[in-house]
Amino acid sequence: MAKILLVEDDLRLATLVQSFLVQHGFVVELQSQGDAVAEHCRQFQPDLIVLDLMLPGLDGFGVCRQIRPWYKGPVLMLTAKQSDIDQVLGLELGADDYVIKPVEPRVLVARINALLRRSQSNQKQEQQELQFGHLQLKQRAREAWYHNERVELTSYEFDLLWMLAKHAGQTVKREAIHQQIIGREYDGLDRTVDVRISHLRRKLGDNAETPFKIKTVWGKGYLFVADAWH
Repeated sequence: MAKILLVEDDLRLATLVQSFLVQHGFVVELQSQGDAVAEHCRQFQPDLIVLDLMLPGLDGFGVCRQIRPWYKGPVLMLTAKQSDIDQVLGLELGADDYVIKPVEPRVLVARINALLRRSQSNQKQEQQELQFGHLQLKQRAREAWYHNERVELTSYEFDLLWMLAKHAGQTVKREAIHQQIIGREYDGLDRTVDVRISHLRRKLGDNAETPFKIKTVWGKGYLFVADAWH
């Protein structure tokens, strides 16, 4: 059974969510203090963390900053705020997905299952490497190296870069990225992929205004340019 650490300071909500997740076969522990998450995580070793944004002690953004250097499992962020800034910042700090409160329990379970399936699939994949000029991607180690320097990527960013690189020279449709990387259908509004593409461009030295390594094919998707990495 998958283990979930639920970080939520609203005890009533946390208890309800815990009960629902337990009914669906998960082992769930609760934590209400943001500054206690790291230690709880080290002891419990959860397969996934459901992380509220507004917490006493340390907010969800701070928790992400604290645990991401060593915690490799998925982080699903809960936020009561609908602004794009909150969503973008959460993704930038290492959250894998987000759900806006009030959350429908079945939606939460669906998101959790999608993240766990993706995480388990990544662990089972065979060792492979891709090389394009000075860019080297190591699938088993989940590492990207550019000009002999390791590029710090989140789990989602690596998966997205790997997907684009495996289809070098082809336009990868946004809908396909959402299904394979995000784990859900594209609703026409979700900015998750846009955010991750912009992060990849910045980290890999692509031009933000006129990108030439990872190009946008307007109305379709993205194109990884194989000969742009020399």
